[in-house]
Amino acid sequence: MADIPPATVKRIGFIGLGNMGLPMANNLYKGFKDSADFIVFDVNQTVTSNFLKEHNTDPANPDKVKIAKSPLEVAKEATVVVTMLPASQHVQSVYFGQDGLLEGLTDKHVVVDASTIDQSVAKKVADVLHAKGVKALDAPVSGGTGGAQAGTLTFMVGSRTTEDFDLAKPYLEKMGKNIVYCGTNGNGQVAKICNNMLLGISMIATSETMNLGVRMGMDPKLLAGILNTSSGRCWSSEVYNPCPGVLENSAASRGYTGGFGTPLMAKDMRLAVNAAVETRSTVLLGALAQQLYNQMANNKEFEKLDFSAAYKWLSEGSK
Repeated sequence: MADIPPATVKRIGFIGLGNMGLPMANNLYKGFKDSADFIVFDVNQTVTSNFLKEHNTDPANPDKVKIAKSPLEVAKEATVVVTMLPASQHVQSVYFGQDGLLEGLTDKHVVVDASTIDQSVAKKVADVLHAKGVKALDAPVSGGTGGAQAGTLTFMVGSRTTEDFDLAKPYLEKMGKNIVYCGTNGNGQVAKICNNMLLGISMIATSETMNLGVRMGMDPKLLAGILNTSSGRCWSSEVYNPCPGVLENSAASRGYTGGFGTPLMAKDMRLAVNAAVETRSTVLLGALAQQLYNQMANNKEFEKLDFSAAYKWLSEGSK
């Protein structure tokens, strides 16, 4: 870590304070508040103002936390920057748009994009940043809002070198529990897209199974218990069961609020299907799952619900 170890970083930047980004930024701030200042940017000025009020509490250092007017200001103020944005178009705008990050980045910067986006866009961002000497990494996450709040996310990291990975790891460790090096830039996106395609498929399969069992008269908790001690066991059935009342802390038991939004799962499934087209891979179940999540995401009743509302969609739609 010869270039910019954490002890020498004076200010850390974070762009994108959404459902995932805000708790990630909170944990990153808490992890380095004694050694570095902070600067944040988001188009939602309410969330940035709240972040400032919560964390800028040191009267001896009124600039401990700053709100940037643009991504460019973040690049000029911070030497380590993390971005967490909804989709490819947002990443390209923040990095390459007017007053974007690119204009202010130098070979002194480490930049980590934690967004889930097209692999081709992740590679493009990395290539452009590498040309300026920037240490650029893609590091999409798994673990949902619960993992973001608890600081237990899994980061799937792609970087040009293991040295770049080592430079970024201390920052990722403040936000996550499992920091996995996946190889070159873009490979982090490969791991995330493949994981979420499987997750999306398994959630629909679990929803269909639970719906069938309940309609046949089975107690849902009993059925889930049997599944989870048998060969049908999976994360969607055991940890995040989509049937209301089975798990006390699941999204299903709080009206499918919070968690990982249906539009985000629809986006990730589209990324997987697009990647399959580009690589001439066959993803029959992935394509079918994409269609279901697309329908849910375009329905006003479901567009703001957790992706496990697939159970609600299937059970109500088949009455």
